Amino acid sequence: MNITIFGTGYVGLVTGACLANLGHDILCIDIDSQRIETLKTGKVPFYEPGLLELVHQNLKKGKLRFTTDASEAVHFGEVIFNCVNTPSNSDGSANLQYVFSVAKTIGEHINGCKIIVNKSTVPPGTARKVTEIIAENNKTGIHFDVVSNPEFLREGNAIRAFNYPDKIVIGTDSEKAVSVMRRVYSGRMRTYLPIVETDWETAETIKYANNTFLATKISFINEMANICDKVGADIKIVSMALGLDYRISPRFLNPGVGYGGSCFPKDVKALITTAKQHGYHASLFEEVDALNERQKRTIVQKIQKRFETLNGKVFTILGLSFKPKTNDMREAPSIKIITELLSSGAILKVYDPCAMEDAKKIFNDKISYCASVEEAAKDSNAIIIVTEWDEFRSINFAELSKIMKDKIVFDGRNIYEPELVKDEGFEYVGIGRK
Repeated sequence: MNITIFGTGYVGLVTGACLANLGHDILCIDIDSQRIETLKTGKVPFYEPGLLELVHQNLKKGKLRFTTDASEAVHFGEVIFNCVNTPSNSDGSANLQYVFSVAKTIGEHINGCKIIVNKSTVPPGTARKVTEIIAENNKTGIHFDVVSNPEFLREGNAIRAFNYPDKIVIGTDSEKAVSVMRRVYSGRMRTYLPIVETDWETAETIKYANNTFLATKISFINEMANICDKVGADIKIVSMALGLDYRISPRFLNPGVGYGGSCFPKDVKALITTAKQHGYHASLFEEVDALNERQKRTIVQKIQKRFETLNGKVFTILGLSFKPKTNDMREAPSIKIITELLSSGAILKVYDPCAMEDAKKIFNDKISYCASVEEAAKDSNAIIIVTEWDEFRSINFAELSKIMKDKIVFDGRNIYEPELVKDEGFEYVGIGRK
């Protein structure tokens, strides 16, 4: 099938490359001409394991192309995916200006029967509004269908998540559109498609429910970790025991410095605002959001408690991205942690395998960027684990002890066993650990 993808950000590019790999002919469009020219050379603007290879492979085959021409893009696609960004407004609501702009463009250029797919995360009611906008700008009267098909990609593991999804949600009242969408997602590597067929509003709500539940689970275990700190319990054992209950499962029960990224913070806020717009006070989700913001300060409070003053102290920050296997720093806990430590007069040396260039755009020369764990740890008063990259799990503490001023580890992701770190002569401070 000929498929057009509006937007070459994370969702658009991953979706386009993966659909091309299923055998479809894909044309991706973006208003950023520099990005499009870069993509034409086979380079990608962000890090996602396997994506560079997938883009390069399908460019070479001619299955994946890029353009800035809106008319070409609309005319090409039998199915048109809207994958543009939906950032937060100041009140927490989803900013839909880019989604609606694409809808207007499609309406102006539509030249045949099309399936328009809202892939971006949008609040309930968006598909109806998109339908209205396309119809208003469609002077030909050509028939089209709108589908709500939210993405459930996981940064750092997006290609596998696309190829082996937990679910595919298709929201529409058109049987033809459902049939077409089934064809879109069938292809190589697909033996079973867990498809949920429903209406627009339900499909749109499913995505918010999904992310808000996971965010709630994270905030829950972080709150339990804080209680463990107070009562002298070990959150790792508490989490393990909870996860053995089949009704709960162990996923997303790892306490730490809070969640970040482009989805959870934005989507929780958007759901709160959506509820408010419909006259409902979602107090549980408000507390989930507030608790997450507080949790980002937890490790800073532990550091402040350990040292009489932070002024002039040298700290090693390991991990900058909001999670491993990505360079994404959107809403990353590291931002708040670094900002607060700097405001206390601390000197910071940082290392991350992928996110250093992105961090420079935020902090410029306020912090020192290092090429290795060892360089970052030299003459440091303490190590602070912020992102749980695999590289950090195998640190040689015996060697680090020879180059650090003080031997202290603040483990913001609980990736170490306290006794093993202590055996190397280090003081260990975790989140809810004994």
